[in-house]
Amino acid sequence: MGAVVVESLDAMRGMDEAARAEVRAVAYKGHHDFDAAEMALLPNLGVIANYGVGYDAIKVPAADAAGVRVTNTPDVLNDDVADLAVAMLLMQQRRMRQGDAHVRSGAWGQGAEFALNRKVSGRRVGIMGLGRIGRDIADRLAAFKMEMHYHARSEKQTPGWTYHADPVSLADAVDYLVVALVGGPETENYVSAEVIAALGPDGVLINISRGSTVDEGALLDALEAGRLGGAGLDVFRGEPKVDPRFQALDSVVLQPHQGSGTHETRAAMGQLQRDNIAAFLEGRELLTPVN
Repeated sequence: MGAVVVESLDAMRGMDEAARAEVRAVAYKGHHDFDAAEMALLPNLGVIANYGVGYDAIKVPAADAAGVRVTNTPDVLNDDVADLAVAMLLMQQRRMRQGDAHVRSGAWGQGAEFALNRKVSGRRVGIMGLGRIGRDIADRLAAFKMEMHYHARSEKQTPGWTYHADPVSLADAVDYLVVALVGGPETENYVSAEVIAALGPDGVLINISRGSTVDEGALLDALEAGRLGGAGLDVFRGEPKVDPRFQALDSVVLQPHQGSGTHETRAAMGQLQRDNIAAFLEGRELLTPVN
């Protein structure tokens, strides 16, 4: 059989034992845990090729123990995700969703003025997680004449940008906080209630990473109480089901985890996933190995 496309772990479990024994590669797409129990069902599995840059659903320590390689699809989606992060910030601060509704409703045509909103250029922005995507977001926002701050595992070569070793310090120093962390247990609730409080009543949180990186309860409490100015969110806990409290908030831009959702980028992601599988089956070096 060689490779099998897995969108449902239940479907994989439903395969007969002989068919599972033939599988050497899995093309994985999803957010459900792919852990030791699933890997044990495929005794000859050699590689799990993930469709996406975030691979936190695939338990890499379990893969290491089983001698299974893991790949992902970095770089090809950076531009789209960075573009969406900037778009959500602009949409939130310039109240573009409300502006569209103002025109469509006929209110503008009837002489009703649209309320003033907030200038974006020249403000202070913090990037939490200055990896590939975080850096592309930062480069875009630097072009908006922003004062650049960031938090990462270590200080980067970023002349003129301010490094913060502590996430609360970063949030306290900026107007906008963009979350570009990797997912997984190490970053669970990394954007804590203390970080959100430090961002303050005029601050805006943008999250294109994982819903797990933000204390969602603390975020909702702060938004509802006016202790945070607003948010732009492409990811949520328990997605695609979203806490209905978000839907009642006029200060929040909500997106359906569509950061990489363009025809061009999804095609490139699929190609890289297939190329990694082909490389494994042909005994060549993997293109984008995780482990």
